[in-house]
Amino acid sequence: MTLNSNHPRKTIYAALLGAILLAPGVGYSAENPYADPVKPALPASSFQWDTSRTALVVIDPQIDFMSPKGAGWPVFGESVTEQKLVPNLGRLFAAFQKAGATVAISPHYYYPHDHKWEFEAPAETVQHKLGLFDRKGALTLDGFRNSGADFMQEFKPFIEDGKTIVASPHKLYGPQSNDLMLQLHKQRIDKIVLAGMASNLCVESHLREFLERGFEVVVVRDAVAGPKLPDGDGYGSALVNFRYIANDVVTTDEVVEKLENR
Repeated sequence: MTLNSNHPRKTIYAALLGAILLAPGVGYSAENPYADPVKPALPASSFQWDTSRTALVVIDPQIDFMSPKGAGWPVFGESVTEQKLVPNLGRLFAAFQKAGATVAISPHYYYPHDHKWEFEAPAETVQHKLGLFDRKGALTLDGFRNSGADFMQEFKPFIEDGKTIVASPHKLYGPQSNDLMLQLHKQRIDKIVLAGMASNLCVESHLREFLERGFEVVVVRDAVAGPKLPDGDGYGSALVNFRYIANDVVTTDEVVEKLENR
């Protein structure tokens, strides 16, 4: 059964997740668990910036992930807040727009037929039970505006500027099921600045696929956030992998400075 935004079971499920997160023993260290290593063993990045060949790719900049009003806030809200995700993404959008560089969105939508899948992995089950990114259908925008599947209001002036690429939706985590790769190739893009949600799920999956397809990828560490559950800190786990496999891991300040001084 599909759970819409007003369904009582969805509200109960979100409340239970919130209670789990607030339970004793589930918190995280007061020290910064995300600090870079003092003496890293991996070599420094060799990434060369070239704005003409670079795109900002933002994954799932949607209400259900990034807003206290969203269905996923009990799972993702702590990390979104810690990383100052929304203001940092706003700065990235503004800097890329000012630089005249390519921006692409890889959104996540679920239609009624997606709720009829015969098998799911745990994270898929959670998303479907919460009703994340639900739309009434692929051929209608009825009820879309300001729903959990809609884009954050702060980002709409950038996303709806008539220039930003909005790819077809991905369904699980990576871009294999949408047209994002095609759109970027058609713009002669081969360098990606990657940001959005969620760190160990869609962001890491997009990162891995981009790398396998020959792109260079920089991850903006404070423009990414992830789930926090007793099962693990998704942001922390992804950050380790970002350090190992991305061409570079940078901050919003560093990206903005590069674009302003290009």
